Amino acid sequence: MDAIVEAALKKWPNVPHCYGWLALDARGDWYMRDDRIRAAGPFPQIKGSRIVHDKLQAFIGRNYAADERGCWFFQNGPQRVYVELEAAPWVWRLTDTTDTTDTATGCTLTSHTGRRAVARSCWLDDFGRLFLDSDLGLGLVHSLDMETAADAILRGEWTPQDLPFSALPARFGYRLQPQGVEDGDRGMHP
Repeated sequence: MDAIVEAALKKWPNVPHCYGWLALDARGDWYMRDDRIRAAGPFPQIKGSRIVHDKLQAFIGRNYAADERGCWFFQNGPQRVYVELEAAPWVWRLTDTTDTTDTATGCTLTSHTGRRAVARSCWLDDFGRLFLDSDLGLGLVHSLDMETAADAILRGEWTPQDLPFSALPARFGYRLQPQGVEDGDRGMHP
């Protein structure tokens, strides 16, 4: 977490949490969802405004975490902005590190926030999407990296197991929509 964010938390410890304003899609893009967008329909059917400013994307990524309930958020100064997830808390970009001499094999995982991870297991949902559980948690393999993932599976790095999408959040301890699970939380709701 950024030092400036930690300082803001100490200075203003009781700022209400925010729900419904930020979302993460299945390609690792962040979306702002204002009142007009939320009134038009739920995420991901109506996404909102994609955040394209690279410094804002990086700030969100550095301050992205989960609470004890499995709800993911962006710590924006003293305010916790909860994130609606289309598929999983992480979206993986894969790099094939197999070199031409076969001395190094494997795939590296980099999250949509730029964090490196190590895969522990591989899951295929009922929509044909590939998920990797890692030391950071569960993430969806980016659609542009499916060929790299297929190569890793063929090399025997991962063995996909079937699991319906509806079972993934409970199995891996995350929530797609944090709103409605406050349990006494001090949240602000649109």
